[in-house]
Amino acid sequence: MLETQPAAEMLKAFSHPTRLAILQELLAGPKCVTDMEELLPARQANISQHLGVLRHAKLVDYAQDGALRCYYLSRPRLVKDLLALVGRDEPVVKRSPEEIQAHKARLEKARQRQERANSQVKSSSTSRQQATP
Repeated sequence: MLETQPAAEMLKAFSHPTRLAILQELLAGPKCVTDMEELLPARQANISQHLGVLRHAKLVDYAQDGALRCYYLSRPRLVKDLLALVGRDEPVVKRSPEEIQAHKARLEKARQRQERANSQVKSSSTSRQQATP
């Protein structure tokens, strides 16, 4: 089962265009803030703030190189997969009220069948227990 709070916190880190751009740049390899400043339409202080959010979400980390911090993806597969997922061109599904009601009715019938099956298994198990001396 998905733990919703940690998942929501991690997804919040993806919820800004500058952070998405930083993650895309870091997919290509480690970069220092000064490198990113040349590649992104943001100032060094702003990039550093966004990197702090990404570090807090454990999506990036850094290695100290003298006076420079070089950032890299600490969860590269996760970042790559999520960026690919949000970049997919999925069609928007539209449903009519009638289609929604029909779907709900099918789900309800399936739930009732499952309850009957569970009830039969339970009653069969009880019968076997009573028949055993």
